[in-house]
Order: sequence, then C-alpha cells, then structure tokens
Amino acid sequence: MSTRPGVLGGVLVRLVRAEWGRLYDTVCPVVVRERFRAVPLALAAVGLTALLHFVHGRSWGYGFVQDIGVVRADDPLWLALLRTPLSLFVPALDLPVWGGLLQILVVFGIAEISLGRRRTLAVAYVATLAGTLYARVGVALGPDVLFGLPASDGRVVDTGPSAAVVGLAVFVGWRYRAYVTAGAVVVAMVVELLLRENLAGKEHVAAIAAVLVVCGVSQWRQRRSAVWTDAPVGPSGAPPIQS
Repeated sequence: MSTRPGVLGGVLVRLVRAEWGRLYDTVCPVVVRERFRAVPLALAAVGLTALLHFVHGRSWGYGFVQDIGVVRADDPLWLALLRTPLSLFVPALDLPVWGGLLQILVVFGIAEISLGRRRTLAVAYVATLAGTLYARVGVALGPDVLFGLPASDGRVVDTGPSAAVVGLAVFVGWRYRAYVTAGAVVVAMVVELLLRENLAGKEHVAAIAAVLVVCGVSQWRQRRSAVWTDAPVGPSGAPPIQS
C-alpha cells in the first residue's frame, strides 16, 4: 500500500508531461533566461489595456475611447472593422479589469513565446473579428433562426480581450498537442453559453470555431508540404507533375 501513492504520482507526472511537456520546454527556458524581456507584445497589450481602461473611465476620455475602440453590431461595417483591432484592448467597464490584464499577460505571453509575435497577433485578430462578425450576422438573421440573435444585441457594446484569449488558448493547445487543455477550454465555453446565454458567450464559441478552422487549414498545409517534400524529385529538381 505504501507504494501506491508513488505509483499514482508517477502516472500523474507522465500525464502532465504528455499534455504540457512540449509547451513547457518551449516557454520555460525563455522565461528563465529573458524574464519580461521575452514578452514585449504581452506587456504592451497589458499597458494599452490598462491605459484605455483608465481613460474610458474618465468623463474627458469616455467619448474618445468610444469613438476609437467600441464596436456594436448596429455600427456600419466599415466602422466596426476599423475599430475591431483596438476593441480587443478596451475592457468592459462592468467587469474587473485585473482579470482581463492577467489573462492577456499569461495567455498572450505564452503565445508570444511559443507562436511568435506575428502569429499571436494574427490568431488574436481572427478570433476577435469572428466574434464581431458573428454578432452582425446573428442580428441580421434574427432570433427565430438557428444561431440568430435578437435585435437588442445589436446595441450591446462588444469589446474586450476574452475572444482573443480563448482563441489563442485553443490554438496554442492544438499547436503543442495539449489537446486535453484545448478541449477543456472549448467545453468550458460551451457550458458557459448553456448556463448563461448571452452575446459574449456566443461570440466566444464563434471565435473558437474560427480558430479551429485556422487549425484545420494549418494542418492541411503542413500535410501538403510534407507530401511535396517527400515526393520523388525529377530531372529538373522539381517534384514530378501528378496526373
């Protein structure tokens, strides 16, 4: 009986290693070596979010932040697209800002190290844009259609980093084969939507769907690249044309 805890501990360590080992081996050495210098993008995002939150909460800055970063489904499409990138960094005034700042620092930081800055920004934007566009399509469809939304949702302020954070968590989990973690994020968002049906929950699911499409396209491109790499080379140095 005395060896059972040790056996269970060993099994747990192997499971944790299998789930997070690749990501840990990528992120941890960089953080230990460079500390905060390793995540300038995440720090800039945290600073911008904190600044916009401060300005948004002041009478002299409320209208300014509304004009540059607040998106609603009722807004003209060109205006929503113009504001969407900055809307990611405008936290909702009715939610604790420290939660959003912590999410950005941790998730953006891990993604920045493991994916690179450009890919991190791309995935974050795709997830945010997917939620924004879904709100417009859902309101246009109306509440009587599957995935449709009531007209009142068109006036809901649509800002914050949550869709980007969820999308990055799923993409990083897929990229580093932490499938249980990525699946847990997906399940958590679906359960949240079932328990508390609101626009934010639906946009999170839309963001996940968009990121899963990105994962599928990336996987297809990797397989296609592998096929071309492994193909026999012709006399000219290029793979032979397949009939």
